[in-house]
Amino acid sequence: MKITSIETFSDEFICFTRVTAEDGAQGWGQVAPYYADITAHVVHRQVAPYALGRDAGDIDAILETVRDREHKFPGAYLRRAMGGLDTALWDMRGRREGKPVCALIGGTPGTVRAYASSMKRDITPQDEAERMLRLRDEKGFDAFKFRIGAEVGHDRDEWEGRTEEIVPTMRRALGDDVALLVDANSCYSPAKAIEVGRMLEQNGISHYEEPCPYWEFAQTKEVTDTLEIDVTGGEQDCMMANWRGMIDGRIVDVLQPDICYLGGISRTFQVCKMAEAAGMPITPHAANLSMVTLFTMHLLRAIPNAGKYLEFSIEGLDYYPWQDKLFVNDPYEIVDGKATVTDAPGWGLEVNPEWLAKAAYRVSELDG
Repeated sequence: MKITSIETFSDEFICFTRVTAEDGAQGWGQVAPYYADITAHVVHRQVAPYALGRDAGDIDAILETVRDREHKFPGAYLRRAMGGLDTALWDMRGRREGKPVCALIGGTPGTVRAYASSMKRDITPQDEAERMLRLRDEKGFDAFKFRIGAEVGHDRDEWEGRTEEIVPTMRRALGDDVALLVDANSCYSPAKAIEVGRMLEQNGISHYEEPCPYWEFAQTKEVTDTLEIDVTGGEQDCMMANWRGMIDGRIVDVLQPDICYLGGISRTFQVCKMAEAAGMPITPHAANLSMVTLFTMHLLRAIPNAGKYLEFSIEGLDYYPWQDKLFVNDPYEIVDGKATVTDAPGWGLEVNPEWLAKAAYRVSELDG
């Protein structure tokens, strides 16, 4: 069935996509969050012209055409826009076949262990520990991630001494029976990253995310090769050549593709296959409760090299006010520390019509 229209519904933070085929079948997807209104323009200018009129089932071929025809634009915005098309087409296929997306890519519905993921650095170590304890008791989480250093901090902390305080504070508060993860968001030089990493190891931290500027592969590899702790990364990378280099070079221990940044399920699945062949686990980046976490849940239920857990943002409307009332149904209930992929067709959710009514709306349609 030919694709006849591609629609975007966007504000500054979120852009949902709706793709329609000639028989009236539809699917919902999403581009990557943040400046999503800009990505919406990319969808219509640089993706839709190569997708309209194509068979809705030829997802890989369509994405390759977009990549090839827009080869002068190899970066993030084009991949973010491609992901909006890809994820809507997978939803359409699931709805047609009456299957969840996870089943279309070789998996089954069911639960996924989640870790509670903090996005905050403007929080004291004690306050962070207290809210993690509440989440442990209320939701059953047994794994938690918190922030260290400063974002692209050039070896500076968010405030002096915060990292050295929060690491032992979290371990003391939560005890030895939980997994603790940290994210440095490209903060450190290799020497400082290794110094901090030794302290993390002494406190039983098991996951050290993006210790060095993510684009500096040699710096990250120096840290990976030196420390025993799992060094992780990849959320920002959207080019397949970078992924091949990261996997072949063993730049990190655990790979963290972001489905929306990378360009959708199809391209992320390619990375997962490369990682599987190399014996490397996949723990995707999914840092908010837009559709990206749901996409990730389906992926983790389908790949044999899924990592230990799903990233699950714990931030509410004080941090992400744009998350308010995005969906008719809530796909993100946590029970005993686990999220659930249902057997509902496609992604199994509906975008809130009230939100759509307020969004900027654009449409590309097949002529004739």
